[in-house]
Amino acid sequence: MDRFRFNNQIEHFGDISAGTKAEGMPNWTERKLEKEYVEPISSGPGVDKPFLLITLLLLAIGLIMVLSASFVSATYMTGEPLRLFRDQSIFALSGVLLMVGISRFSVRFMSRWIMLLLVVSIGLLVAVELFGTRVNGATRWLALGGADGFRFQPSEIVKVAVILAFAQMAVRFGKARMKTIKYGVLPFVAITALIVILLERQPHMSAVIIIGLTAVIMMFAGGTRLRYFLIPAAALALVLAVLFVPGLLPGSGGGEGAEGAEGTAASSIDFSSMGHWGRRIENWLDPDADPLGGGFQTRQSLNAVGSGGVLGQGLGQSRQKYMYLPEEHNDFIFAVIAEELGFVGAMLILSLFALLIIRGYWLAMHAKDRFSSLIVIGITSLLAIQVFFNVAVVTGLIPATGIPLPLFSYGGTALWVQLAQMGIVLAISREIPVAVPKERGGQERKA
Repeated sequence: MDRFRFNNQIEHFGDISAGTKAEGMPNWTERKLEKEYVEPISSGPGVDKPFLLITLLLLAIGLIMVLSASFVSATYMTGEPLRLFRDQSIFALSGVLLMVGISRFSVRFMSRWIMLLLVVSIGLLVAVELFGTRVNGATRWLALGGADGFRFQPSEIVKVAVILAFAQMAVRFGKARMKTIKYGVLPFVAITALIVILLERQPHMSAVIIIGLTAVIMMFAGGTRLRYFLIPAAALALVLAVLFVPGLLPGSGGGEGAEGAEGTAASSIDFSSMGHWGRRIENWLDPDADPLGGGFQTRQSLNAVGSGGVLGQGLGQSRQKYMYLPEEHNDFIFAVIAEELGFVGAMLILSLFALLIIRGYWLAMHAKDRFSSLIVIGITSLLAIQVFFNVAVVTGLIPATGIPLPLFSYGGTALWVQLAQMGIVLAISREIPVAVPKERGGQERKA
């Protein structure tokens, strides 16, 4: 059987193939090919077309839904029904150009700027603390050109910076040292804690959740031992149990009779005294307690999803977007999708996301080296986390967190960063080695 080796070292990274091959994981040092294949070329024939096509299809559907969901709000806010759709179209077109441009760069070139990107992104979070623009009770934006200028959220840049930096750190440390607390836990936790502290002060609950989960995934994929996650996971489970299962609290049974039963049914914790996050949890637990205030958005979202039925009201026929559902073109655009396209349309869109995520992990398994694989794992996992949490919020499964639906929700910074991430994946897919069949007569051919 013919065999081949390819160089899986990235300049100035050191030996990234150190350590033994974990069971079930690709062998980055050596791959085996069938007899009819010969040594592959150093890079593939181009970007991965399935990944690119699904991305563009989702982006196109997203633009259509932004048009449908936003024209009422755009008319009310600006007097121009197509204003938000026009802005999103500009963001999408420029984002696609950005994606294509990034896909032309090699991973080796990108690696030179990763740590600088992390430092700059954290510096931008500090700048938000000092000079940030406050919108809807949160200070998450930096404004360029004054109050009416361009605004962007540095937290979007931090998400991709964490993925790239953690992948590079895991590769530099090597598999053996990643199994230790000194290298596999402490540096990652320190960086994540600093970012979480800065985000919590904004406050930016959704970014805290996303970056925390992404950090855990990158650490685990990078080689951190599973047992180092067990104690924090057990502590988190205990806290959640105490918060949401009042029966576990000492004396939570309340008094006797009906009054005692009522005390058991309701949590004895005053979430409203826990600040921004506590109020979100309280509104989620009982949206009917304040139907015109904190519980309004959740109730209207569920009304939109439920009224869609199986086949929906029809494209453009949403009723909730007529100033009933807040953020209908942004974080809650999936509610409009479910109302207009119904269960069938919503599931088709989620199926496209599932295909994109599966294809992303497939590319990670076939990447040319461990560094590239970790990056694709991180970007694909980030996409999956955002889709899950957005749909979970819209359907009332979890408290509102402000997580946009990738490639759908209105917003320039988020869309640009998401398409830039897709460009990184496409750049890595361009470098996947391909095997070329032998020509007849035993002659070998290289593409």
